[in-house]
This record gives sequence, structure tokens and C-alpha cells, in this order.
Amino acid sequence: MPAKHRILTTSVANVYPFYIAKAEKKGRTKSEVDAIICWLTGYSQRQLEQELKKPTDFETFFKEAPRPNPLRSSIKGVICGVRVEEIQEPTMREIRYLDKLVDELAKGKPIEMILRT
Repeated sequence: MPAKHRILTTSVANVYPFYIAKAEKKGRTKSEVDAIICWLTGYSQRQLEQELKKPTDFETFFKEAPRPNPLRSSIKGVICGVRVEEIQEPTMREIRYLDKLVDELAKGKPIEMILRT
């Protein structure tokens, strides 16, 4: 059985600051990144903050997401040279959905469009 990809066992709390930095570098905010994560996973702001205090890895974070948004499957496009909608491994696809949404935020897309509302 092949080893798990390293990102699956990486702590969300360790990567989170990079999402924030990417957004803030482009004039966006931490609260917008949090809104994206909460929209995608169903975590409340309070639950997200609690998860970020723990060493929860990405695999567990997405597996235990309270209400994964059914609209997340409408996220399309390329991230890291791979079409998001073609990723077969479910947790990796969830991670790339998040990456894609943070990229859209950093590129100046309105939050309403990012959240597919």
C-alpha cells in the first residue's frame, strides 16, 4: 500500500498562516479566508478556531467536517497543474478545493462569487 501524501498528515494549523499570508499579501483578509473554510466545511467560526488550536491533520479535518458544502463540487479549474474536478482521492480533492478558493480570493474575485452564492 503506498504511503499517504505528506499533506494529508500535515496539521491544518501549520498551513493556515500561509493561506492568511497569501490573502493578506493581495489585500484580502483573514476573515475572508475563514469564511471560505467555513463555507467549504461547515465548521462554525468557533469550531474552526478550536480546530486550529489542535494538531488536526488535513485528513481528519475534512473527514470530521460537520457539513461539507454540497456546492463544493461546482469548484472547477486548475491548481498546482491539476484539474480539481479530476482528482480521484477524496481528501486531496477537498484540500485542492480549499487551495483553489484561496487562490480565487488572492486574485481579487468577489467573496460572493468564490462562495458560489
